Amino acid sequence: MMLLREVLGTTLRSVRQRQQRTLREISAISTVSLGYLSEIERGQKEASSELLSAICTALDITLADVLREAGNQLDHRALATVTPMPFARPGAFHSTCVDAHSHAA
Repeated sequence: MMLLREVLGTTLRSVRQRQQRTLREISAISTVSLGYLSEIERGQKEASSELLSAICTALDITLADVLREAGNQLDHRALATVTPMPFARPGAFHSTCVDAHSHAA
């Protein structure tokens, strides 16, 4: 299972590298410590909305763009790992719910 912090970190790192900018540069502009920024990019730390906003501002991108890209990555990965549900006999869910309800009464 992919965690949101990992996808956000990967997205931020990808943007930074495409811009050919260093961690040190983004750290200085965003006032997020170099070590903490590195941990965010590696998906080891959850960034608050304030930190994400500061990092996005330093990267000259919107938080909405980062969240959209992260959402796209999560969708893509989810589709790649979806396994079909086994077929259930008709009415199996209904009878289970009815049985559970009648036992509770």
